[in-house]
Amino acid sequence: MNKKNIGIAVAAAAVAALLADGVWRASLPPPAVFQGQMEARETDIAPKVTARIAEVLVQEGDQIAAGATLMRTDSPEVAARLAQATAAQQAAQAVADKAQNGARPQELEMARLQWQRAQAAAALAQTSFRRVDGLAREGLVAAQKRDEAEANFTTSRDQAATARAQYDMARIGARPEDKAAANAQARQVAGVVAEAEAAKAETELRSPVAGEVAKVLARVGELSPQGVAVVTVVDLKDQWVVLNVREDHLQRFAKNTEFDAVLPALGNKAVRFKVFYSAALPDFATWRATRDGQGFDARTFEVRARPAAPIEGARPGMSVLVQ
Repeated sequence: MNKKNIGIAVAAAAVAALLADGVWRASLPPPAVFQGQMEARETDIAPKVTARIAEVLVQEGDQIAAGATLMRTDSPEVAARLAQATAAQQAAQAVADKAQNGARPQELEMARLQWQRAQAAAALAQTSFRRVDGLAREGLVAAQKRDEAEANFTTSRDQAATARAQYDMARIGARPEDKAAANAQARQVAGVVAEAEAAKAETELRSPVAGEVAKVLARVGELSPQGVAVVTVVDLKDQWVVLNVREDHLQRFAKNTEFDAVLPALGNKAVRFKVFYSAALPDFATWRATRDGQGFDARTFEVRARPAAPIEGARPGMSVLVQ
């Protein structure tokens, strides 16, 4: 066999090998491709009080920090409640201060003078009674006059005792029970004021988280109901991918395992993910066997995995491909 024939034989063998490899590869099942989508932490923010929207301070796409003001509302009812609570607090605090401080110096001096005046009147009535009593014993005055003098003395003595008690009460001040009751009333009203101030603060809706404003449903002039979300904030730093995987492929996505995937929307950017969650989906997601006696019903599991680092430019809803 000459060299030309040898070359032809080698070329034919190479073509046959290539054809055989192509046939073998064509007979292999296609590689499994799993398609998931990116998700991110979303927070729906709703007001705690019903009020009319006066101003909206953010737009969709804005980057905000935690505590940023999202909108302001106007609530005359909250303002009136705060005014009423403040007035009640001032009145209760005045009563507590009065009970704590006791009588004023002028009131104390007046009580002391009234006691002294009553005491002097009682002493004079006692002296008069003694004189009339002595004259009555000698028969110089009627018994009626003596009885009148004795009644006057008794009345004056009781008035002096009453004046002394009033002076002592003014000097000592309110009873401890009265002071405690007044202070408790003041604290109770202070709690009402704090509640009204909290409601007033809620007329400014603030974001509890940082992130990007995804949705703004609030419009100026609308009535914002209590508990209905008006702004949605997404935290793009808290990202993960969601995959729906049949249980016969689940071993590859066991918890804490890692896998590579690409994001077509970012120019097929390759990203490393780590599985942190896996759970079976409801029965409606079960893959059913096509014929009785062949195969089995395969459950579908939801798998979630986080990237090793936040993906720049990734958005919720972007496709993720895993081969």
